[in-house]
Amino acid sequence: MTDLSYPEFNAGEVWLVGAGPGDPRLLTLFAVHAIRSGDVVVHDDLIDRRILDFAAPDATIVSAGKRGGKPSPHQSDINGRLIELAREGRKVVRLKGGDPFVFGRGGEEAQALAAAGISFRIIPGLTSGLTAAALNGIPATTRLTNHAVILATGHRALDEAAERDWAAMARTGQPIIFYMAMSNLERIASVMIAAGLAADTPVTIIASATYESERALDTTLASAVTDARDNGIGAPAIIIIGGNAALRPVLLPHLLRSAP
Repeated sequence: MTDLSYPEFNAGEVWLVGAGPGDPRLLTLFAVHAIRSGDVVVHDDLIDRRILDFAAPDATIVSAGKRGGKPSPHQSDINGRLIELAREGRKVVRLKGGDPFVFGRGGEEAQALAAAGISFRIIPGLTSGLTAAALNGIPATTRLTNHAVILATGHRALDEAAERDWAAMARTGQPIIFYMAMSNLERIASVMIAAGLAADTPVTIIASATYESERALDTTLASAVTDARDNGIGAPAIIIIGGNAALRPVLLPHLLRSAP
């Protein structure tokens, strides 16, 4: 195997590490190196617990998971804890599901670290939306379906600003990959149809992507909420809306997949 070199993980640094969508095999080599090298790992809830097995036997494991609708630490508390650990001279791994900078609040943590004068490193991870789509035979882009793709979060207040954003996305005609949108899916679909997106626009919902419990549902924009409810599809889930979702039934019969 090629002998790869990695930067030194110095005391007092924080490395913001993307753990990918779940399946430990989708970790990058750099992420594995970071997890093995840190002496404290501060992790989110939405990671496969097997990933923590890469940590050193004497590493301190700290849970800092934020789950919608459940008691969770405030982001300011997590920021403060990272700063505190770094100032203690620890090698701090902040392990985040997906990619730290894609709906992972890694940008907020990086800003807090910078303001506190703490050196940090970013180790990207496979973001859940693009990975879930790809592993289910849905290309993010193809020349015949779309020239752009929108990554969006559906986990926000139901207000006029959110609805304007959803309507604007619909009017682009480009596929949209939603994260954290199951609780607002009914309103999202209604707004997008009202904005001109066809009711029969293909939709694929992928729950628990890359885990053994993964389930995927092919539906349409008008039927997505009812079909998800009738089939017991719930959060956490990725929702792909657009013409590229129609490729899943075409590619899936010949797509080789590996169980987690």
